[in-house]
Amino acid sequence: MADLRLALLLLLAGLLAAPASGAGPAAAPEDPAPIVVSRQLLRSQGLAVGDVVSLSSDPSGREARRFRIVGAYEPTPDPARLGDAWLEARLHLPDLISLTADPADPQAGEAVQAINVRLVDPGDAEAFARELAARLPGLAVRSTAAPPAGRVDPFVVLERFHLAIAVVTVVASSVFLLALMVMLVDERRETVATLRLIGLRRRRILLQVALEGLVIAVAGAAFGVVLAAALQAGFNRFFQWRYDTALVFVHVTPAIAGRSVLLAVPLGLVASLVSSWGLVRRRGLSVARR
Repeated sequence: MADLRLALLLLLAGLLAAPASGAGPAAAPEDPAPIVVSRQLLRSQGLAVGDVVSLSSDPSGREARRFRIVGAYEPTPDPARLGDAWLEARLHLPDLISLTADPADPQAGEAVQAINVRLVDPGDAEAFARELAARLPGLAVRSTAAPPAGRVDPFVVLERFHLAIAVVTVVASSVFLLALMVMLVDERRETVATLRLIGLRRRRILLQVALEGLVIAVAGAAFGVVLAAALQAGFNRFFQWRYDTALVFVHVTPAIAGRSVLLAVPLGLVASLVSSWGLVRRRGLSVARR
């Protein structure tokens, strides 16, 4: 009987201790959700991949959630945000909803403010907008490729401004080039007079002047294109450093180079002919001032 009582006591002690031992170790803390942050945020805050940060939708920092940085990204360059601080983070959609949802609103996690739809054919944007607006009255549908009604795309205004500056620059430089060519031709007055006195015709002298002007214009245009292509990397690096962006500010393309050459060469040729015609059409003795 003593052995039976001892066995019952040991069994009872094991049953009483079983719940305490069966509870197991304490639950491990939840692993922070992964996020990626912009390169600017990573650098400005001294963060590194693998760090754990806390994010909250409340400015006071209440109900912050912990996230682990798993990578960094370079924001898409946007000229409209030039000079802005790209302090951004990208979260998975469920994490973003749980972070920004209003606990007092049961439908906060189910509501959206905007939806982007990419069409197979961008030309169907207007028809798609009309059809969707007819099916869902009160829904505002517009294309992101065009500015809202009543507004002008700021980049169109900027392009027109650049065009006006280019026209004024070309006209002013043409006048300056013509005045410079007139001075150069006037210095060659004796050479032109000698050519006229030895019997060369006006057409022959004008042809020589035109060829000289053509060579100078081509050489100047080529030098300008090469100089712009060589300096564009320096300009881009300076302004990218200044505004902390990957935006390309200067890009000399073959189309731009060809347009510049087609504009510069005829202007140089015309300037040389116009500046020389007043001197060539005179008689030899009057040109020599004798």
